[in-house]
Amino acid sequence: MSEAGARDAPPPALPDAVAPNALVRALPAAWIPYVQLARIDRPVGWQLLLLPCWWSDALAGVAAGRGPFWSHIFLFLIGAVAMRGAGSAWNDLVDRKIDAQVERTRHRPIASGRVTPVQALAFAGALSLIGAAVLLSFNWFAVGVGLASLLVVAVYPFAKRFTFWPQAVLGLAFAWGGLMGWASAFGSLAPAALLIYACAIFWTIGYDTIYALQDARDDAIVGVRSTARLFGDNVRAGVGCFYGLAVVAAGSAVALAGGGALAFAGVFAFAAHLSWQVMVVRPGDPKLALRLFRANRDAGLLLFAGLAADGLAKSLG
Repeated sequence: MSEAGARDAPPPALPDAVAPNALVRALPAAWIPYVQLARIDRPVGWQLLLLPCWWSDALAGVAAGRGPFWSHIFLFLIGAVAMRGAGSAWNDLVDRKIDAQVERTRHRPIASGRVTPVQALAFAGALSLIGAAVLLSFNWFAVGVGLASLLVVAVYPFAKRFTFWPQAVLGLAFAWGGLMGWASAFGSLAPAALLIYACAIFWTIGYDTIYALQDARDDAIVGVRSTARLFGDNVRAGVGCFYGLAVVAAGSAVALAGGGALAFAGVFAFAAHLSWQVMVVRPGDPKLALRLFRANRDAGLLLFAGLAADGLAKSLG
């Protein structure tokens, strides 16, 4: 292809992007690498980051006998999109050499050279400012809790280089919202909040193990560690163990918060969805792995719906 033809060629669609992607088609070509860098074309990432925030806020509502703080629900949405984008840019910057060697990730903007490291850092900084503005909307205790997450976020991209448990490090970071909703509502933490945080950690380890099944073969070649590689043919048992722990933690959190039938119905629906995933997951099927990973958005929404409905019912009763 000539140099002019290369410039005019459409940007590569990444394998795990939502297709067809109307957003990518509608934006100027110069914006596309940044859309991909922030994972806007792959919304499940920010959705999974957001859901523990929503769980925690709704659980606080259950404890207080009211529904969720809807203004907080909206702020968490903005913050999750912004911070998922900033975190992804940082992750891709650190992993750019590894990404270039893995089939699924070699067309990512930094690995493919469409975004330079300096541009990625500037972009991550701009998104972080949006996240900071959201964080400063909450009480000072919540601000402190939010800032404490940055250390885990900074460490995560390096974890796959020295441990087969990078999914656990991701869990600590991605589940942080399990603390934030409660902290923003009460200006403190309580055992119920710690348990919903633990639920989100176990859930993240489970679904990110499923996600890592897509790259298990390439990861073995380039030396990247993951729980998908660690569990191997026993991945169903491994995922099932962590999903089981997530359900136990969710149920315990609801009990400590004084939840009623609707909240426990949400836990049951969450458990049923996770059980289905465990029954069908298998190594060696990347398309199935991606479908199950994405399905966790619905699992998380089922739990949130139960918690929110329980709090609203308490406020009306």
